[in-house]
Amino acid sequence: MFELKPIVKEAIPRALEKAERYRLLNEPGEADSICRDVLQIDPDNQKAIIMLLLSLTDRFEKSVTVEQAQELLPQIRDEYERVYYGGIIYERWAKARLDHGFPGSAFVAYDWLREAMSWYEKAEANRPPGNDDAILRWNTCARIIMQNPNLKPSPEDSSISMLE
Repeated sequence: MFELKPIVKEAIPRALEKAERYRLLNEPGEADSICRDVLQIDPDNQKAIIMLLLSLTDRFEKSVTVEQAQELLPQIRDEYERVYYGGIIYERWAKARLDHGFPGSAFVAYDWLREAMSWYEKAEANRPPGNDDAILRWNTCARIIMQNPNLKPSPEDSSISMLE
């Protein structure tokens, strides 16, 4: 239908600034598009990969699946960041499931939050000096669980899957 126009390599920093602004303005679709343009000419651009991952997680309530975000994890070179952003995916998916409010969503959200917490614990073990981001995210997940009495493990006989 249309042939997309490539951007030039020199435009990458400015394009990524715009993508970040679009995310902050709650326009993740625009950020997604910009990141894909950057990745067309610089497929290993770590900032674009991470921003694309975040823009996908911003749309979990609408049209994006957890698998689409997970597909980007192997492209993140840094082990700490790969595990940290894995936790982000699970945490945001849990919040989206909780916000969705379908029957059993509290059980599903609890399971996903606990999964996020385990990823944050792995990231914490490899964190760079002075970087407590994984601890901050772990604490956020813990507070969500502690402040919401409906969030608890699913009963043993429940057939609810984490993929819901």
